[in-house]
Amino acid sequence: MSNRKFSKNLVDGPHQAASRSMLRGVGFKTADFSKPLVGIASTWSKVTPCNMHINELASLVENSIDASECKGVLFNTITVSDGISMGTQGMKYSLVSREVIADSIETVVGCLGYDAVVAIGGCDKNMPGALMGLARLNRPSLFIYGGSIKPSSINTDYVTVCEKVGEFAKGSISEEELIAVEKISVKGPGSCGGMYTANTMASSIEALGMSLPGSSSQDAVSDDKKLDCQAAGAAIKNLLDNDIKPSDIMTKKAFENSIAVVIALGGSTNAVLHLIAMAHSIGVDLSLDDFTRVGKITPVLADIKPFGVHFMSELNAIGGIAPMMKMMLENGLLHGECLTVTGKTLKENLKEIKPYPKNQKIILPFSKPIKDSSHLRILYGNLAPKGAVAKITGKEGTLFKGSAKVFNSEEQGLEAILDKQINEGDVVVIRYEGPQGGPGMREMLKPTSAIMGQGLGDKVAFITDGRFSGGTHGFVVGHISPEAQIGGPIALIENGDEITIDANKDILSINISDEEMNRRKKSWKNPNLSPKKGVLAKYQKTVQSASQGAITD
Repeated sequence: MSNRKFSKNLVDGPHQAASRSMLRGVGFKTADFSKPLVGIASTWSKVTPCNMHINELASLVENSIDASECKGVLFNTITVSDGISMGTQGMKYSLVSREVIADSIETVVGCLGYDAVVAIGGCDKNMPGALMGLARLNRPSLFIYGGSIKPSSINTDYVTVCEKVGEFAKGSISEEELIAVEKISVKGPGSCGGMYTANTMASSIEALGMSLPGSSSQDAVSDDKKLDCQAAGAAIKNLLDNDIKPSDIMTKKAFENSIAVVIALGGSTNAVLHLIAMAHSIGVDLSLDDFTRVGKITPVLADIKPFGVHFMSELNAIGGIAPMMKMMLENGLLHGECLTVTGKTLKENLKEIKPYPKNQKIILPFSKPIKDSSHLRILYGNLAPKGAVAKITGKEGTLFKGSAKVFNSEEQGLEAILDKQINEGDVVVIRYEGPQGGPGMREMLKPTSAIMGQGLGDKVAFITDGRFSGGTHGFVVGHISPEAQIGGPIALIENGDEITIDANKDILSINISDEEMNRRKKSWKNPNLSPKKGVLAKYQKTVQSASQGAITD
């Protein structure tokens, strides 16, 4: 079977002389036209530390591909920064960027006839965006993670700075103390250092089988990350020679592995949104209820930030996620027969993995987990008929009843929190921030961090039709569907309504009658203004519910 399925149509024969002429202009030699062409999708950008080093990694990948009897072709796609845009109107573009990235990779590879693809990503949305693009193309592919940043010398990071803003608003620290933490907490390349969305998605992609073993468990600046890139050429050649495509790897069982690893690591709620979207792109039926099903038998094992004490770099130093995955496999929590980008099964990849050092305290044993079932709870009820996603570790309790304080935007909610208008027993409601309502489903890290910084993390709850950052912790529920923009029940909440969040029974409810709910529904008018043009307007017209992964196709 030819491993030049697509490129031969662009470069073979006298009629394609003009195409070859253009390629010679970018450095192709005659011999390159008989090799498989491998696109290298780089998400390099200096807009964020997560991606500032990606082109250096991409060059290593290009060299490894060229050394493996293929021809690498480097191209770029965009990335944005959640961390920089957080709490501003710019954050509306964050989830939108996932679709732009997927579309752009599909567009370039589809146009230019690459036979295989390597994508390199390092921030929250460019990882699922890359996987969605690879899935749609369904050509031999693999993903490389840019790696994690290390914490500061006093163990602070980006999320620390967010929480210090809350402490400053409370009056616990001075502005000088806040700025001092700001100056030291993010230095050099790499994605945010806890089990936030970037490290969650990198780990989930490795568990899915779409990155080489260890790719998610390497610091951005490390020899291990360089070796990961240098191994890409041989790996992609093997995938080409054996015609192993994403559809062979990204199966329902592989997604179940991915979910289980996310839960064991205490990962981000964003994994729910992204894994459902990735599964849709490859044609696998994955739903919210799959997270509940897998979550019932999967414990939380990792004592990693945001709710734990350790950083990803500390886990990397003791072996990364592979020893934990081997533990999970031995305990019947992973499907070992799933194929991976090595051409081997997950079980074969884990066969020679050594256990963690005996004295480590980052990954807990099955006999003493942080939580014996998932921290990611899928809630239903009269406030979320189509589902909502909660991140509840148990540290903040599993049941909350409180009085609603309602805000129609993140800015309104954050201002109230910083002005100390939120009190013990309140349920902060921020709405019109869903996929359509935002549009773009902003993350609520600034308001939740302000709550934590003011010492209210276990005293108030927070619900939204928007999203949460992987750095969020506390009694929080997001992705509420249907969203406020289309008149979902969250749009009908009034100040003072009693709201119940029950993570034991997986219920999110408002204590009013059906008759009262219907009365409010009839009188509801949407106060939210929609964008008239541009990418946000296009997105609002095409995006689907958060319960469906906020997909746009």
